[in-house]
Amino acid sequence: MLETRATVVESRDRTTWVVAADVSSCEQCNGKGCGSSKVAQLFCSKPRRFEVENSIGAVVGDEVIISVADGAVLQGIGLLYLLPLALMVILGGIADFMHAGDASVAVGAIAGLLLGFAFARLVSASRSNVMNKPYIAKRSSV
Repeated sequence: MLETRATVVESRDRTTWVVAADVSSCEQCNGKGCGSSKVAQLFCSKPRRFEVENSIGAVVGDEVIISVADGAVLQGIGLLYLLPLALMVILGGIADFMHAGDASVAVGAIAGLLLGFAFARLVSASRSNVMNKPYIAKRSSV
């Protein structure tokens, strides 16, 4: 289970907007292990807001712990990055195998990439699996 601290900044019914207290690491290693803190510092200079399910009734100003189920991040990475890249290589490879020319290989690769992104968007929009979405696990004790 991946967890991070956040502050509730807006609340409506069962959904809540939070701002992560430290977007530089997932708190598994406190930013010392995998290098995610360095990448986050490079690309995420300002705090980001996230919409999460509020099953504990947190209110604006509460410090909370946000959790994401194990495997949810890997599924998202596979769907958003690996699927489009695989389709890009496959369609570009098919065009190359057919000796269609460089322009056709480029068009096939771009079509595969766009098809992969479209499919990923369709799949993620149709998923109503709450297990893969971030949620407020508890109020922070710190």
